[in-house]
Amino acid sequence: MGSRVSRRGFLRTAAGAAVGAVGFPYIVLSSALGKAGNVAASNRITLGFIAMGSRGNALLRNFIHLSDSQVVAVCDVKQPNREGAQKFVDDHYGKKVCAAYTDFRELCGRSDIDAVVVASTDHWHVLNALEAVRSGKDVYCEKPLGLSLEQGQVLRREVNRYNRVFQFGTQERSSRNTRFACEMVLSGRVGKIHKITVASRYSRSSENYPPMLVPDWLDYNLWLGAAPWAPYTANRVNRSHWYHISDYALGWIAGCGIHTIDMATWGNGTQFTGPVEVEGIGEFPRDGLCNCATGWDVNLKFDNGVTMNFTDSKRNPLGVKFEGPDGWVFVKEEHLGGEVDANPKELLRKEIGPDEVHLPVSNHHQQNFLDCVKTRAGTVAPVEVAVRSDTLCQLSDIAMRLGRKLRWDPEKEELINDAQATRMLTRPMRSPWRL
Repeated sequence: MGSRVSRRGFLRTAAGAAVGAVGFPYIVLSSALGKAGNVAASNRITLGFIAMGSRGNALLRNFIHLSDSQVVAVCDVKQPNREGAQKFVDDHYGKKVCAAYTDFRELCGRSDIDAVVVASTDHWHVLNALEAVRSGKDVYCEKPLGLSLEQGQVLRREVNRYNRVFQFGTQERSSRNTRFACEMVLSGRVGKIHKITVASRYSRSSENYPPMLVPDWLDYNLWLGAAPWAPYTANRVNRSHWYHISDYALGWIAGCGIHTIDMATWGNGTQFTGPVEVEGIGEFPRDGLCNCATGWDVNLKFDNGVTMNFTDSKRNPLGVKFEGPDGWVFVKEEHLGGEVDANPKELLRKEIGPDEVHLPVSNHHQQNFLDCVKTRAGTVAPVEVAVRSDTLCQLSDIAMRLGRKLRWDPEKEELINDAQATRMLTRPMRSPWRL
């Protein structure tokens, strides 16, 4: 793929679908972009970023320093966010090369963008990703996946239908320590695992806040999107609060819990299946803007005989502990670099042997995505894994809200004989938005 035409042709052919129909003048072709480097501009992956809050900017900085990436567009409903990100990109390249959009559909409609990075509010993840996928783009999507199991399933279907490369933002899969811990467990170093303890950060409570006038720098209707209409107040659109409001997120049982749950499923060998029973209790604020779980204690039982105890980090240390008859392995969730501990200690000093289990190696989550965009190989955190890990968070939230045991068919991905719980696997969407 030495020329722009051959690489672009390959990516466009792999899409198997027409690009989105939003029409507007393109700013600049990717072949004209970038500073001198060891990767020709014509062979770089052109990227667009949706949502430029704290996480979006962190990802922007991670990607922009990779030699085979080229940032060409950013998008945010908040004017200061998009203009700040645009300036950062232009300053990095030393010239005006970055377009800025309010509406993500315009960004996704550009035919010169190869891949889209989604770092929006949780309730927007799937809708943003679907627009990108259906426009022929590969997608790096932040976690958690969606507000309902249905959303994740639809995204999985479309990613496969359009033959898109997808990377989920569970970056612990690109951590050497997480991989080493899971390989030790899967290789049987502590015997057959019977219990996994998973602990996550937990959501906050808050007071109520009076309605306010919508500032002119915010497209509030587009921020709300498919969520129910609600009066504007500054904290509603602030990350410190929206992450813990059920109209926009499941709270940190999913927003942070997805990391430790995903690590646990990787080490349990259940990343492509799910539990058969889920039961637990939860604690919720009695009043206030924030209304997601501030504490929980959930047990998920798997067909392989393992019970996964999923709690907040007030009950157990933050991370994942695998227990077997011959000892235990613990890996702390610390966003790449968590410590690994084990009993007996000598387990830590022995590398994984050639006859033991070896998991896919990724040492940089964003680079792994770019590599797979070029080769069309599967990423270290593909959409199939994203949906399965997300399901555990979804089922845990439903079980504790209903206060009863749920029975789950992991093959059909259906709840068994529980109409009320089944209705909670979907979310209504405010018109005109739909999956």
